[in-house]
Amino acid sequence: GQSSLPSPENVQVHVVNTNFTLSWDYNGSDPNVTFSAEFQWPELEDTGWQELRGCQAVLGTACDFSAAISEYYDLHWLRVRAQEGPRASPWSRILEMVPEYVAQIGPPGLELQSTNGVIKVKVSPPEENQRKKMWINDLSFKYNLVFWENSSHAQLQSKTIFPVDTINDLAPDSIYCFKVQANLPSEAKQGLFSPISCVKTTQKAVNDPLCATNLSILALNMNFHLLWNTQENQEVNYNVQYLHGFLKSLNEDYSDKWLSVPRCENITRTWCNFSSIFTNLGFYYLRVQARRDSKSCLSREVKVDPLKINGIGPPGLRLDLSDASLHILISPPGGAEHDTMRDHYDLSYRILYWKKSSEGEVKQKEVRQTIATVPDVSPSTLYCVKVQAFSKPYNKSSAYSQQECIHTPAGGQRASLHPVLQLGREQGMPKFHVLSLKLPYINYLNQCIIIIAECSSLPLLQGFGAHPFSSPYLSAAEEPVENCCVIESMITEEGNQIDFTDYKHSKQSSQDSGNYSNDNNSSGSKGSKETLENEII
Repeated sequence: GQSSLPSPENVQVHVVNTNFTLSWDYNGSDPNVTFSAEFQWPELEDTGWQELRGCQAVLGTACDFSAAISEYYDLHWLRVRAQEGPRASPWSRILEMVPEYVAQIGPPGLELQSTNGVIKVKVSPPEENQRKKMWINDLSFKYNLVFWENSSHAQLQSKTIFPVDTINDLAPDSIYCFKVQANLPSEAKQGLFSPISCVKTTQKAVNDPLCATNLSILALNMNFHLLWNTQENQEVNYNVQYLHGFLKSLNEDYSDKWLSVPRCENITRTWCNFSSIFTNLGFYYLRVQARRDSKSCLSREVKVDPLKINGIGPPGLRLDLSDASLHILISPPGGAEHDTMRDHYDLSYRILYWKKSSEGEVKQKEVRQTIATVPDVSPSTLYCVKVQAFSKPYNKSSAYSQQECIHTPAGGQRASLHPVLQLGREQGMPKFHVLSLKLPYINYLNQCIIIIAECSSLPLLQGFGAHPFSSPYLSAAEEPVENCCVIESMITEEGNQIDFTDYKHSKQSSQDSGNYSNDNNSSGSKGSKETLENEII
């Protein structure tokens, strides 16, 4: 018949790490009532509801079912009912649960050691040495330490710490209390605090004049210098040491992991260039060990995050002219070979240029390439330029470069060589001709350039994709003996690559007339823009 027992209400689950507790409310007055729970999860759908181990014939309104759950990332369904003899209540409303989602982070372990006026702290992960774990990666935890002086006017202080850390600046001969929690910021989870532990500080040793003080860092273009002050009038030997920052995140003692900075061992000067230690771009810690005779003293540590503390220096700048265009050639801060500055900072360049001879406005141009062009410059005019490098991702910028100026030639005079041609001349290229094709979509120089040389042993243009040239119209037996060179392609200001390998060229002897034409022009040389210019070298 119909049961007179009421159903359990307000069914809840409480999870800390891998400890599971089911609780409920019961409004009945039956003295001998017991409770039983069942669960189901996707893998058991075919077999239906199963008894929840640890929650059968329970006398109270809570039970521990930790042993029954082994899958922490799957959805589970739970329900409870009351029983008295043969009578049973209807099942409660079904509770849905994903263990990892509802679980709380348990309290971590905390050890304290008082020495020399400071407190050394060691924190162990919440599930250390447990076989079953809710939190797979202990290194993901961030530890929040709360501490206060045990007095009537106590003020709570909070600090994010490493598993092994030191708390400084505490009053001597005073009792301080501590508690710590483990958090997972990536999952927006805050853990439970550890039990409170208290310890008394000791007297701090008298400030040793041997110790290096006031450590500071100067950093520019990935060149790093550590500076410090000495308190001694006598000569002191210093050894600068560094520690990879990730070692502090491990749950182990790192005191024997410090390394000496090359060329900063047993020195008497009070500075050290430590640029060579950066084998990767993680963060580091530095300290200075001072020694004289048998005495030794370690300075405080300083944290170094290379890309954050590094300053960007002004870029290099060179100007050139060709036709009616001003070409601005930029050298990245630290030099073109400095990969870190170029790659990690994602540098852009802010160019200011103006006519020096008048009170004309200063114009600005921002580019990501190291070559920029100002077209249609005025003849017989002094143009001045300065450039600033900046990094949007790091919100950093350099000072402006030194101002550079260049005077454009009078109208009708030939401008200096195009930078590509100038490079060829500087590399010892003999006579060559230029095939100039005006293309409206080319931003950089508004020209494609093919260099066809009258050479016997022509050097390749380094960095411009040059290759030995041979005519597509001649058989191997008819090919000329000379080795000539064609620039395959060129990168435009907007990053478009123009490929010249599809252009065909007719056979020319070494007694060159200087007139070549694009194969698309079947009428030959007629003085159009497609014809070759006269010899320029």
